[in-house]
Amino acid sequence: MAKRVAVVLAGCGVFDGSEVHEASAVLVHLSREGAQAEVYAPNIPQMHVVDHVKGQPTPEQRNVLVESARIARGNIKDLATLDVKGLDALIIPGGFGVAKNLSTWATQGKNCSVSKEVEGVLRAFHAAHKPIGLCCISPVLAAKIFPGCEVTVGHDMECEQWPYAKTAEAMKELGCRHVNSQVTEVHVDARNRLVTTSAFMCKAPIHDIHDGIGKMVQEVLRLA
Repeated sequence: MAKRVAVVLAGCGVFDGSEVHEASAVLVHLSREGAQAEVYAPNIPQMHVVDHVKGQPTPEQRNVLVESARIARGNIKDLATLDVKGLDALIIPGGFGVAKNLSTWATQGKNCSVSKEVEGVLRAFHAAHKPIGLCCISPVLAAKIFPGCEVTVGHDMECEQWPYAKTAEAMKELGCRHVNSQVTEVHVDARNRLVTTSAFMCKAPIHDIHDGIGKMVQEVLRLA
């Protein structure tokens, strides 16, 4: 039987939704490993819409489920319908949508809240001892919900290669253990069954990011 993996998206586009290359890499690697991806997104308005040419918000309003359907080629379900009993694992790609639409990390940092629907899904997989894969900024969800967990978002010292390293410090302040890693590496928290990798938290060649996500997918499936 093929492993069934829920992939939760947060819109379409790095600045206001799911990072498209990360989401695509997750789906490609699940397919390569013979797993069945089931894509979900919350049926909610986006926090805002960003013009990806100008990098600035626009007056538009968009829906997270509708936008996520672009990545899923229309094959997507409302997150409210997710049933953990029929699934073997959960993966959440990164992108600012995680920090804007799935949580309020973008505006509140460590004092953020996670949307009740997303928190419920994460807690359900955790309680069922089913693995959770998180990449780029999405490990902040685990840091907020599972005190004492172990995650990586890459490095904790800010530099040109690691421009978002302050995220690691904020996560430590939440009581989690941050493990420095390279972009092609993953960290496995065996106790919490969490698999994390930095992806675009690092300024790296896109193939390295793709490879790191591939290792994350492989470890998630190994634990499933």
